[in-house]
Amino acid sequence: MKKRIVVLTGAGISAESGISTFRDAGGLWEGHDVMDVASPQGWARNPELVLDFYNQRRRQLLDVAPNAAHHALVNLEKRYDVRIITQNVDDLHERAGSTSVLHLHGELRKVRSTGPKSTIYRWDTDLDSSHRCTDGYPLRPHIVWFGEEVPALDQAVEIIRSADFVMIIGTSLQVYPAAGLIWDAPASAVVYYVDPQPATTEHFGRHLLHIHPVAATVGVPRIVAELL
Repeated sequence: MKKRIVVLTGAGISAESGISTFRDAGGLWEGHDVMDVASPQGWARNPELVLDFYNQRRRQLLDVAPNAAHHALVNLEKRYDVRIITQNVDDLHERAGSTSVLHLHGELRKVRSTGPKSTIYRWDTDLDSSHRCTDGYPLRPHIVWFGEEVPALDQAVEIIRSADFVMIIGTSLQVYPAAGLIWDAPASAVVYYVDPQPATTEHFGRHLLHIHPVAATVGVPRIVAELL
């Protein structure tokens, strides 16, 4: 049986492909207060602003490509059972060829109905207020906003509890509940952490930790070569 590597990825791995990181030091995202474009309250106040914001993100995503870090993770599947749990809403892992990707915070190239069925649709063009699901309800971005539950969290916990190795890439480990997943990994799991500005080691408890304070496109291929 292959050993399992659970990979936790954040904005840092996608930033090197040209995807804007979640927010800058001022708490803004592309010039917007995050609560205006990433909360149920913002959606209720100004849905057109929210739709325009995610339309811009979606267009940007379609213009970029997976980078060396994404491709290196695909190579790991030659020898390991690789499960990726990502905070990112892009599909760069899938486009690189990774076969098991769990999105904690939703997916930019999908939308869902605001009706009771919450039907999900693949979506690659602009979304506006005239678009409806098959039951006639407006569509919204398939994104987990601030204040909303993370539906995939229980599945993520189950996955990481079976890890032999954990690789954390491009995240400050400050956004919960995703940041707390490391505490669900077995104490025996070896943790590799790749980030130019890694969080303090107190986040990792008793785990044996290898820190690589470098960009994802440098650190991830290096670790993958070592594991292979």
